[in-house]
Parts: sequence; C-alpha cells; structure tokens
Amino acid sequence: MDVYEAVTHYFERYRGEKRIIGKSSEGRNLYALFTGRQGSVTGISQYAIHAREWITALLGIEHLRRSVAKGAVWILPLMNPDGALLCDRGIEAVSPDRREFLLKLNGKEDFSLWKANAEGVDLNLNFPARWGRGRGNIFTPAPHGFVGSEPLSAPEARALALFTEEIAPDYTVSWHTKGEEIYWKFHQSPARALRDKRIAKAISRETGYPLKSTPFSAGGYKDWCVEALRIPAFTVEVGSDDLEHPLDFRALPSVLEHNLDALAVLNASFKSESKK
Repeated sequence: MDVYEAVTHYFERYRGEKRIIGKSSEGRNLYALFTGRQGSVTGISQYAIHAREWITALLGIEHLRRSVAKGAVWILPLMNPDGALLCDRGIEAVSPDRREFLLKLNGKEDFSLWKANAEGVDLNLNFPARWGRGRGNIFTPAPHGFVGSEPLSAPEARALALFTEEIAPDYTVSWHTKGEEIYWKFHQSPARALRDKRIAKAISRETGYPLKSTPFSAGGYKDWCVEALRIPAFTVEVGSDDLEHPLDFRALPSVLEHNLDALAVLNASFKSESKK
C-alpha cells in the first residue's frame, strides 16, 4: 500500500468530520480531517507538501489517532499526493501526457529526491508571501525550487490557501523533513514575534528540536500565514539530518518518538490572543 492509498483508506474509515478540500494537478483528492472540540482554539496541521517528505503523512495519521486534549485541529495529511507517488513509484505514477516533460525536468528515471508537484512547482514556494524573493528561487519548472508562474498557481497550494481562509485558524503548523529544527519567524511585528516565539518554545520543549531562522526564505505556507493572516505559524523539520532523503518507514519510530505528542502540546499551550 502506497502513502496515498494509506491516507485514502484512513479517510474513508474515519468517523469524525472530514472533507475533500480540492484536487491535485493529477486529480487526486486532498483530504482534511477534524479532531478535537469545536468552539475553542482551532489549528491547521499540514503534512507532505514536499514529495520526498511523504513520511510525514504517516505522522499526520498518528496525530489523528492521538487527537488533542484541548482545542481542535484540522489535519491535512498529504498535500502533495502526485509528488509523493512520483517519488515512490516513479514516472508510472503520473498520466502519460506528463511523463516526457517530467523525465526531462528530472534528468533521470529515479524520482526519489523529487520535491515538486506533478507540474514541477515547489508547492511550499507558491504562496503570496514575498513570492519569488527567496534565495535559490527558480522561475521555470524543476524538481525543486520553482515558485510557480504566479502565487497560488498550483491547485494544491490554492486549495490549501482557500481552506485556510475559510477555517480562519488560530495557528498553523507544517511538518517537513529533515533536520530536527523549528522555524517560526517571518517579518512579524515585535509584539507578534514575542507571542509566536512563546508557542514555538513549547513545541521545542516537547520535541527537543531547537528554534531556527530562515531569513532568506519566502513564499512558504508558514510565511503566508504569518504575514498575510497575522497568526502564529510553524514549520517543524522532523528526522535527523544524518538520514538521507527520502526518509522511509525505518525513520518513523524516531519521528514518532519526538513528535507524537507535539501537536497536542501546541494546542494546549496556545492561548487565543488578539492578532496584533
């Protein structure tokens, strides 16, 4: 069973509130599942927006099983299903009319290090937060780094942005691999930076991961949530930097050891504050 099948299987059997929030560029479902209690702090937790980071989708399923003691979370376990399958299965995972294009972009038949979606867009650079101004940004389709033709040009990024605006969450958190560190800054005001760092420290204490800055990044989902929506948003890089991409099932026990309770801790530590 591949990761998309695993997430679909879980979604179909899930008894709580759930939705399909959009489709990938290859027409695969983008799933959102709700856990916790309505009427209190609500977050959005999204996973596997980068293809080779598909192992985080399994962390998302485990977060659903764990749930949260306080507040509520919408969990989006697999935001890049096409890319994840391309990484796992190779070129047969995409429709025939895309194969020549993708093989030319990749330069080889091994797609295990692919990060983008099936259009060659790096989804975590496709959001309208100083879009196209990050170090290393690319302006043509590529295995990684292509910002898209314009902000939210990719259907996956567009679906995530529209869902986020609809839910109006108190915070968001994105799970990536690898490096075991946490990003939380993106040009906040000093007051919002103090608020956001306090919450980031709670995640840090639980995971054991240090807080880091990425001053030359732009266009990410976390960046957009911080700058446009003015809410706390975090990126958690799971998995030791000693491991090689893509992390596989052998890395999952260590990932769970550090991160299984991190989402619940984040929710419990969050105090609803005015968006200054």
